[in-house]
Amino acid sequence: MLVDSALNMRTSACSILLRVTSASAAFGTVAEMLYPEHARIDWEREPISPTATIARDACVSPGAIIGAGADIGGRTRIGPHAVIGPGVSIGRDCDIGSHVTLTHAYIGDRVTILPGAQIGQAGFGFASGALGHKKIPQLGRVIVQDDVEIGACTTVDRGALGDTVIGEGTKIDNLVQIGHNSRIGRHCVIVGQVGMSGSCELGDFVVLGGQVGLADHVTIGDGARLAARSAMAPGKLPGGQDYGGAPAIPVREWRRQMAAFAMLGRRRKPDANG
Repeated sequence: MLVDSALNMRTSACSILLRVTSASAAFGTVAEMLYPEHARIDWEREPISPTATIARDACVSPGAIIGAGADIGGRTRIGPHAVIGPGVSIGRDCDIGSHVTLTHAYIGDRVTILPGAQIGQAGFGFASGALGHKKIPQLGRVIVQDDVEIGACTTVDRGALGDTVIGEGTKIDNLVQIGHNSRIGRHCVIVGQVGMSGSCELGDFVVLGGQVGLADHVTIGDGARLAARSAMAPGKLPGGQDYGGAPAIPVREWRRQMAAFAMLGRRRKPDANG
């Protein structure tokens, strides 16, 4: 363990302060002790587990795998070679494309997930030290609310402790990365190749243009819109405004800066005589 010492000083009636050199590494060690099989998925020999619950009017295509205890709602369609992990719940009238993988996830009604999407995989969490990079167990889930669409080959990581949540009506394009513990509000639009690090929070009706990049712990207010290729370091952006640039700033200011840079580029270089 990375615990230096255990202080007998009680900070409250039910807690004891433990001094450690790295909180993230200590958490990873404890989580592995409590959840030793956190990354393991036990698959059965049968492609479709006898303990799975599948509505009579659901359609499961050839080659699909459905794990133990999974629940598939009425009129939902599971595409060829899709993988539905143990305990996954999928609502009614959903369309799960071919080669989709769903683990550690709860999916609402009328959700569309296009081919190749990966939902509920372990988030990218490591504690780095002198001996290398220690994996931090990912123990949360992915919650996808009603009427969401998730594009082809998009990845949504499960939470580390809490859940990764995608709000109702949100539309996510192809090739998007959503990190662990992120929370996306209702009716957001996230365009292709957006990268969201862990623990980001988007309000309702947020729009992220193509290739927007968000560092971890970014918060964006309701109705904000970020232009393509914008980027943001950890922090907050107020809602109801348009932003652009890297780092993202209000769009009018960003356009003025771009115009100023263009003018500098057009200036004639002085000749040898000045």
